[in-house]
Amino acid sequence: MDFPALSGSLAQVRATVARHQAMGGWSHPVRIVAVTKTHGPEAVQAALAAGLSDVGENRVQEALRKQEALAGVPVAWHLIGPLQRNKARHAAGRFALIHSVDRADLAQELDRRVPPGSRQAVLVQVNCSGEPQKAGVEPAGLPALLDALAQLPRLEVRGLMTMSALTGDVQEQRRAFRRLRELRDAAEREGRRLPELSMGMSGDYPAAIEEGATMIRLGTVLFGERGA
Repeated sequence: MDFPALSGSLAQVRATVARHQAMGGWSHPVRIVAVTKTHGPEAVQAALAAGLSDVGENRVQEALRKQEALAGVPVAWHLIGPLQRNKARHAAGRFALIHSVDRADLAQELDRRVPPGSRQAVLVQVNCSGEPQKAGVEPAGLPALLDALAQLPRLEVRGLMTMSALTGDVQEQRRAFRRLRELRDAAEREGRRLPELSMGMSGDYPAAIEEGATMIRLGTVLFGERGA
C-alpha cells in the first residue's frame, strides 16, 4: 500500500486538532485539505482511502494532470498556491475552491472565465505576516478588494486565507492567524459572510487551530517529505 503511515498520521492530526480546538475554545468542524503536490495520483487515492476527500495542489498544471488521471474519482480539488492571471482560464471551473485570490485583476479574469451558469468559490489571500515576499493583499487593502469581488457575479467569496512566517515561534504564528480572524470578524460586522478561515500547514497548524481555523492545508505531516 502506498503511504502506509497515512492512517496513523491522520489520527494524530485529528487528535491534535481536537486538543488545540479545546485550548482555543472552538468547536466548529475543521476540514483537512491533503496537499499532494509533487506526489503522484497515488497520493490522492491514498487520501481518499483514509477518508480525506479534499485535495490541495499548488500548481494549476500539476492539478490538471492529476484530475485527468483520476477522472470520475470523487475529489474536491483545491488550488492553494499562487495563481497567475494568465492561468486563470485553466483554473476557473476546475476547482471546488481557489484559495489564493489576492487582487482585483485576477478576480476579474477568473470571473470572465467561469463557465456560464456556474460560480467559482474562492478565498481571498491576505498577507498577515508582513513579509514582502509573501503573496496576498495587505490587510489595509482587504475591504476594497472585497468590495470589488462583490461586483463579480460568477465568483463566490467563501472566506479568507493566509500563511504565517516560516518560524518556530508559536506566538508569531498565532499573531498572523489571529490577524486573519480579526479581519474576517471585522468584515462580517460590515455585513459580509465569510465563514472559512484557511490557515495552518504542517509546521504551524496547531497555532492556526487555536486561532479558529476552519480549514488546514497539510502535506508533509500526512505524506512525508516530498520529492523535488
